[in-house]
Parts: sequence; C-alpha cells; structure tokens
Amino acid sequence: MNAKILLLVIGLVVGGLAGWLTRPQAAEVNVLGLKVEVQGDQAAGASGGSLTTGQTQHVAIFAAVGALLGFGIGFVADRRR
Repeated sequence: MNAKILLLVIGLVVGGLAGWLTRPQAAEVNVLGLKVEVQGDQAAGASGGSLTTGQTQHVAIFAAVGALLGFGIGFVADRRR
C-alpha cells in the first residue's frame, strides 16, 4: 500500500482516538427547541451517553489534524525514496 495512504489512515485513527480521550466533559439539554450545552474543564470520563455537538466537533478536529499530519509525513517519506 502507498505510504501516504497508510499514514493518512493511521493519523486519522490516532487523531480520532486522541480527540475521543481528551473530549471535554459536557451535558446537552434541549428545552422547547433551545439547546443548552454546559461544559466542564476536565476531560470526560466513561459517560456511556451520546456525544454532544461540541464533543463531536472536538473529536472531528483532532481526527482531521491527525490525518493531515499523517499525510504530510507520508508525503515527506515518499519523496525521500
């Protein structure tokens, strides 16, 4: 498999895992169409509930950054050959 694609996938997985483990503690409540989200200053534990919008964005950003880093490293490694 191409080094760029392999490192892209590895970066995506590692970034997503890092985002999942460092997601902020949050609670989301919908009242009469008004969405209220409260966040703490610590990482979330094993809550077992669904992710809030902010947590989903946090994980997605980390995954995207990891994928970009992985692709960049793969590109540099591919050029050195």
